[in-house]
Amino acid sequence: MNGPNGPAPLLTLNNGVRMPALGLGVYQSPPDETVAAVTTAIESGYRLIDTAAAYGNEKEVGEGIARSGIGRQDIFVITKLWLTDYGYDAALRAFDTSLTKLGLDHLDLYLLHWPVPSAFDTTVASYRAAEKLLADGRVRAIGVCNHTPEHLSQLMARTDVVPAVNQVELHPHFNQPELRAFDVRHDIVTQSWSPIGGVTRYWGDRPSEAEDPLRNPALTGLADKYGKTPAQIILRWHIEHGLCAIPKSVTPHRIAENIGVFDFSLTPHEVSAIDALDTGVRGGPDPGDVGPDTFS
Repeated sequence: MNGPNGPAPLLTLNNGVRMPALGLGVYQSPPDETVAAVTTAIESGYRLIDTAAAYGNEKEVGEGIARSGIGRQDIFVITKLWLTDYGYDAALRAFDTSLTKLGLDHLDLYLLHWPVPSAFDTTVASYRAAEKLLADGRVRAIGVCNHTPEHLSQLMARTDVVPAVNQVELHPHFNQPELRAFDVRHDIVTQSWSPIGGVTRYWGDRPSEAEDPLRNPALTGLADKYGKTPAQIILRWHIEHGLCAIPKSVTPHRIAENIGVFDFSLTPHEVSAIDALDTGVRGGPDPGDVGPDTFS
């Protein structure tokens, strides 16, 4: 069963692989709620599921996919290498572990979770391991998360395969125009984590109206105009920019709501008005400061 608007449109990656423009994120989704969230998402029309070794729910993501009844070839699955497994051999072992937990025989996209500038040689070695996995046909595309243009330039100078995807914090209050422009120049798809600004709600105290995109008058006004929710307006803004958004939810009606963004569009003026909400302030960690011990 597809959602009311069908599956998300497809973005073509730089190696020709096609990836849905909207998917389900499972960051901070408890394992005991993840199976149902994944099956609900797939029933609602989602065809992309994004997880990570660090999330502790790869097994449940795999179970949800298996229970969905949708063929493996129709689900785009992403997971990520965690910092404690960086290094060539360690990365290959970690990939095997993730694949076993997911219960899959291949992955659609494998990402390095952070750039780790303080130990960038291990980042490069890990990416070279991902290149081997790609060459061996065990993954269809490879990429990175949280890489700035500087990190990407360093990585591309020392490796052979241009990342297909760069997954970064991106929402109306932190919309990273310079990074998006860099990614476009290098044919890298920018994928948005915390696409509706959830990071401002996960990290720290309850945000004020000025800090929470969902409560911004510019967005609530557009929601009223289109008969949509503020979250749907924001997700449509990502689609208008050619981004891939991965909103996280375990709530069935929100999961269904988040994919209901393909029956309307925003005008260029409205997209620009949302662009203007950028504060330049991130809600999550600064990639330049993340090291092997940051999250321990």
